[in-house]
Amino acid sequence: MKSTLYQRITAPFVEPYVRYQHADILHAIRLGTAVILALLVNKITNLPHGEWTTITVFIILGLLQYQGAIYTKAKERVIGTLLGIGTALGVLWFNQNAGAWLWVDYALIGLLSGIIGYLAVRQLGYTGLLTGITMLMIVSDLGNNSIGQDGIYRALNILLGTGVSVAVTLILPLKSTLMWRFLLSSNLDACSSLYAGVGHHIDATDGVVDDSVQKLNPVAFPVKEVPVDRALVTALQQINKRLLAVRPHIAATASESGIEKETLETIQRTHRNIIGTIDLLLSAAPRLANIEIDEENHVLLVHYQHELTQAMQHMAAVLRSPSDEIFRPITRIAVSEYPSVQHLAFEWQGYFWLTQTLQTQLQQLSDLLQTSKPHWFAASGLGYQRREQRRMKEQGGETDLHL
Repeated sequence: MKSTLYQRITAPFVEPYVRYQHADILHAIRLGTAVILALLVNKITNLPHGEWTTITVFIILGLLQYQGAIYTKAKERVIGTLLGIGTALGVLWFNQNAGAWLWVDYALIGLLSGIIGYLAVRQLGYTGLLTGITMLMIVSDLGNNSIGQDGIYRALNILLGTGVSVAVTLILPLKSTLMWRFLLSSNLDACSSLYAGVGHHIDATDGVVDDSVQKLNPVAFPVKEVPVDRALVTALQQINKRLLAVRPHIAATASESGIEKETLETIQRTHRNIIGTIDLLLSAAPRLANIEIDEENHVLLVHYQHELTQAMQHMAAVLRSPSDEIFRPITRIAVSEYPSVQHLAFEWQGYFWLTQTLQTQLQQLSDLLQTSKPHWFAASGLGYQRREQRRMKEQGGETDLHL
């Protein structure tokens, strides 16, 4: 009992998966800790305009939970601040040494602001914005004796606040790469169950009345669609919610893992296509309720059902596993090897075509995940890998990770 209570209390601090289940609360704790540390830094350094240290902490950590996104924003803030300081010092040098009229200095500041704005829109983004803001904090008081000092102090405090923000992310780290893995793994597991449910729905309607019998007594044997179980529709809604939840993690995962963002976008698109194909199969299933299928093609159908269900479960297991496993090839069953499919009813031909499409999409996803695996596996963190391997060994099996 004591051990269980201890494990529950310490789990968010030790186990990455549990950490994600309480991400909002842990984010609040981490932000509060960062603000306290920023206040202590202000007390120690005693730099003027120390409020910018805490403001920077809130700007970087306020809306960002995961390390990749935090590091990206921190990097942009540091680069923007340093570029802004350099640009401002250039303006101050011109003001002190060129001996020009004040309106010339203003014209120079306006020109630089325009250039920075153009670059911010075209390429630099947030970095360009910070460059302009930092420059203007320093040069806005041209003509005063304490020229630039307040702005430089603000810039230094911004750098201190950025350092505090990055340091605090090492406390209870939240990695987008792991969240991306967990969400994708959970959706593949759910898609496997949903696809199996579609198969069970079809099998439940296999007691098809012979067509000749139905013609003899259409009242006693009406042809009608068998409605899809509402549980399957609800499961599909949950799958789509997780699909949307993956989107915010793509940029941060790219930053953490070094995987090209285009590759992650392709994985996301293939992920979405798989869900769409299963949705179409779910929609097609009720129309097959009273349409005959011969024994040979029924065997093909069952074979497909088993192989693709197992493939999705295997991909999900590899994604959440702490071991460096390999994605195995998806089944190589080909409808072309079963020419009798062409003689089936149109609805069955469409169903087999969709199944073959799902097979192709799963193979594409498997290939993409295998190619990028060294990056996202390493980016998940050595600590996570070791803890999960230790826990699996203690439990004598695979860790159950469901979102």
